Amino acid sequence: MALHPDFPDSPHAILDPSIRWFPADEALRETSMEKLMPPLVAALRQKVKEFRDGGYVGASDTSKGLLNWWFKTPHLIPQPDGAMTEFQYFFAQRESLETIIYLYDVVGVNDKFDLMRFDSSGAVSASMFDETWRRFVIKMATGAGKTKVLSLALAWSFFHKLYEPDSELARNFLVIAPNIIVLDRIHHDFQGLRIFFEDPVLPDNGFDGHNWRDDFQLTLHLQDEVRITHPTGNIFLTNIHRVYAGEDISSSPDDDSMDYFLGARPTGATTDSKVDLGMIVRDIDELMVLNDEAHHIHDARLAWFKSIEDIHNRLLQKGAALSLQVDVTATPKHINGAIFVQTVADYPLVEAISQNVVKHPVLPDPPSRAKLSERQSAKYTEKYGDYIDLGVIEWRKAYAEHEKIGKKSILFIMTDDTLNCDDVAEYLEGHYPDLKDAVLVIHTKANGEISEAASGKAKEELELLRQQANDIDDPASPYKAIVSVMMLKEGWDVRNVTTIVGLRAYSAKSNILPEQTLGRGLRKMYPGGIEEYVSVVGTDAFMEFVESIQAEGVELERKAMGEGTKPKTPLVVEIDNENEKKDIDALDIEIPVMTPRIYREYKNIADLDVSTFGHQRVLYLTFSEEEQRKIVFKDITTGEVTHTTILDTAGIADYRSVLGYFTQTVMKDLRLVSGYDVLYGKVKAFVRSDLFDREVELDSPNTLRNLSELVATKTLIENFKKAINALTVKDKGDAEIRDTIKLRQTRPFVTKDQAYLVPKKSVFNRIIGDSHLELVFAGFLDSCADVVSYAKNYFAVNFKLDYVNADGNISNYYPDFLVKLADKRIVIVETKGLEDLDVPLKMERLRQWCEDINRVQSDVTYDFVYVDEENFETYKSTSFVQLMGGFLEYKDS
Repeated sequence: MALHPDFPDSPHAILDPSIRWFPADEALRETSMEKLMPPLVAALRQKVKEFRDGGYVGASDTSKGLLNWWFKTPHLIPQPDGAMTEFQYFFAQRESLETIIYLYDVVGVNDKFDLMRFDSSGAVSASMFDETWRRFVIKMATGAGKTKVLSLALAWSFFHKLYEPDSELARNFLVIAPNIIVLDRIHHDFQGLRIFFEDPVLPDNGFDGHNWRDDFQLTLHLQDEVRITHPTGNIFLTNIHRVYAGEDISSSPDDDSMDYFLGARPTGATTDSKVDLGMIVRDIDELMVLNDEAHHIHDARLAWFKSIEDIHNRLLQKGAALSLQVDVTATPKHINGAIFVQTVADYPLVEAISQNVVKHPVLPDPPSRAKLSERQSAKYTEKYGDYIDLGVIEWRKAYAEHEKIGKKSILFIMTDDTLNCDDVAEYLEGHYPDLKDAVLVIHTKANGEISEAASGKAKEELELLRQQANDIDDPASPYKAIVSVMMLKEGWDVRNVTTIVGLRAYSAKSNILPEQTLGRGLRKMYPGGIEEYVSVVGTDAFMEFVESIQAEGVELERKAMGEGTKPKTPLVVEIDNENEKKDIDALDIEIPVMTPRIYREYKNIADLDVSTFGHQRVLYLTFSEEEQRKIVFKDITTGEVTHTTILDTAGIADYRSVLGYFTQTVMKDLRLVSGYDVLYGKVKAFVRSDLFDREVELDSPNTLRNLSELVATKTLIENFKKAINALTVKDKGDAEIRDTIKLRQTRPFVTKDQAYLVPKKSVFNRIIGDSHLELVFAGFLDSCADVVSYAKNYFAVNFKLDYVNADGNISNYYPDFLVKLADKRIVIVETKGLEDLDVPLKMERLRQWCEDINRVQSDVTYDFVYVDEENFETYKSTSFVQLMGGFLEYKDS
């Protein structure tokens, strides 16, 4: 049941439907298919792929503009240090929005019968759909960014209703959270419309002819603070348990679990803090419902479903309707385990783990489990002492590693009732000194929801408990462990749980799923694609329950656990201060930081003269009317369809969007963050007068069809990039020392678990190699008698040189090694397997840097050497000086 061998590592990569996870076990497909695969998703993935590859043909102009902005336009986000980093949505987020838009704009889905057309199982019937309005469910693994999907869906609906004359969508939104913890998180993201402006949700004013940011006028109403002052432009953010319709609703099976954290479900009109949906619907005519962690809306008998149904019915009475309901959840499953038939997009846990979006669950191997046993004792902590002790051992190992990075690992222990919960907490604090006064107890009901009754706390104390639970990741929090009857089922988005200990089994009655059990430990501690792990320990019954998730393709790694075993954590690279055999002062290397020589003069773009490009003009061809109807643009290097223009029924082409596409492509490739208006004008003039062998009419469909020819696209983009680089990239001609890098001041960092060398002559505890050559070369340096010290130039060291790459762009170059010799010499080493076009340019820049630094100071002599793999393996040097004498490439300019 492993993933396809071609399944990509990056969560940003576009996933072809043919490589998505699918249950390979035929027996499982026959007996449990409805629990493993949403029945509509297989067909929809293929249709949405065609929709994407075709440039979103059939989507409204507003939808197409937003999709192109979100997923095809570069987004450079400024960082606190002044650097710019590129923001990119995960493919799972992209596919979710593409699917919603495809179903609404292209298919025109109005109800369940329209959705049933995509059933691949043959088992879906109309009776499986309880609602009579549009409802799309998005299944996304915990930690994959469901809130971002909600923000994109909300913005799309708002602009679609605003800009499309016949839109049936809405500019009012009821955003429903399952509990107060999730509500806090969404409120943090939505307050001040933060997520819409910090993420690239809103296009720039002027993009595709709209003032998106100016037009995005919304007011956030939180819970009982609802004050409708405008008929449109409202976000009503509420906890599901405060939603009511002003009339009695039949009892819910979940009633006995409602408490402070979840709020008591009202059964009639009240005067306290509740959201009166009747009042909302009275004053507005359009509404979209967005449900976070939406598996709560799983039964037509439940109050929550009844409340949404009542909204729809009240809108129908006014001649309107609920425009759309979008649910996002990791586990859209009924009590019997069947996936909601309304599920239209699926990013399963197996794929999220593979792409390192979440942590990898790790279980004890059989020998480690064999050492564990339940003792014959009436006392809970004596009975399960082996499991608790193993959990603490694993947690301590993880704690020691993550502490080096300034992170705190959290231990999570689940028990079977509140009395035993207290027993475990007392045991932890009494037996382990590092957990004294560091255990947070959270009493919950059997279904994982926080219980006010069990703890007997006053409301103020419960507020404090909620705050303590939310802040536990913070190093300032005193808590290192949580003991609970069950993990909070959803929304508790702490990232630092590294060890889970389960001392209870689960029954179907508890309505708990394996992914929910693991879910609170799945969120990652560190950004990027580094592999992280959550260790899972527990009784045989608990482990059997956790292992049932393997039916969904999740591969559970097993490793030796207990005293004397290595921690299962990312590798920590740090200064080796604890190594008594090392003199860190003597091993330290200082590298001067020079002011940049290379810079871009953005203001020069206005001086660009498109008539002087000197290119070979492109032959202007004549195309038939049919050939002119669909105009497809492809990436000049990958061949991927990047833009499609469809002529309207009058045959009128919009050349502005095509010229905008070219302008945005050039800006993305050159990482230009400003100057769109100036560059657009230059592109327009070039196409009209200089690109082809004659002057052309921009409004002509034939001109647009010519522009889509690869030779025209390539000529335009490459000549603009070349000319802009020549005009704007400048070399100051000199540089000064502005700072110094001291290796011993490098902050610890984590990297993926991989081969490494434990060095004797480096300030670092590990030398990680990006290639086999680097590891072999590090071993050589460690053995050289004439090498005082050396270091891998990690990104955390931040020694980089600006240079002009083979495309003419400004880029950064990070040399591979730093080597200190006895005679006050420091040598910068570049190692290479296969040489690429940028190597000569990097080496010329490195030679120039050495000249600059030696000119402005004389305390230390800086030199460089280029070591290629073939000659390094052929000519076995016995000292570093000998290697310097034999490797002279790029030394003479």
